[in-house]
Amino acid sequence: MTATSYQHDMTMQSTARAPGNVRVDHLVVAGMVAPGSKVLDVGCGDGELLRILSETRNVDGRGIEISREGVNQCVAKGLAVIQGDADTDLADYPNDAFDYVILSQTLQATSRPRQALEHMLRIGRRAIVSFPNFGHWKIRLKLLFGGRMPQTDNLPGTWYDTPNIHFCTIKDFRELCGTIGAEMERAEALHASGTPMRFAAPWWFWNLFGEQAVFLLKRRT
Repeated sequence: MTATSYQHDMTMQSTARAPGNVRVDHLVVAGMVAPGSKVLDVGCGDGELLRILSETRNVDGRGIEISREGVNQCVAKGLAVIQGDADTDLADYPNDAFDYVILSQTLQATSRPRQALEHMLRIGRRAIVSFPNFGHWKIRLKLLFGGRMPQTDNLPGTWYDTPNIHFCTIKDFRELCGTIGAEMERAEALHASGTPMRFAAPWWFWNLFGEQAVFLLKRRT
């Protein structure tokens, strides 16, 4: 199984679902997309997020998925998905080709996350990125007292058998956004279940208690 598709499968195993068996974190992402938009989902897995966006936001959706199995599942659902790699194929897309480019639970599995994010903001007017937060307090405690790379519901793989090669925290991602000139329009910290934390809090609190994060970004003008 490839890195991109593997990460989607792992997340689906541990994420809460809303009525209709819809992933809650997918609903958070969908809520950031304006109806009728043109969307590219990078590392789209089995196409469930694209399907939700099509049915609930009436988007013109396209997808890139590295695994042939994932592409076949998407095509079977009637989705416009091609086989491709986020680390190499985004460079082929022209500027402003989409309203939104989405990278859901895949950033940490890319070889060059900064380059991937820069391409997303070049080819899309906005980018939506979700990822597991390696700064969560449970991970910190496991490193401190266990002395080993931690395993959690969102990061279940062992250090030697995981597609995740660039772990980051919410704080790390915010700093990367500043480095590349990305403006944060909206952000959500999520519990392990995928449900949003329902109260305003400073960034350090999100970095400590959020197990996942979703960011809506645009290029800084």
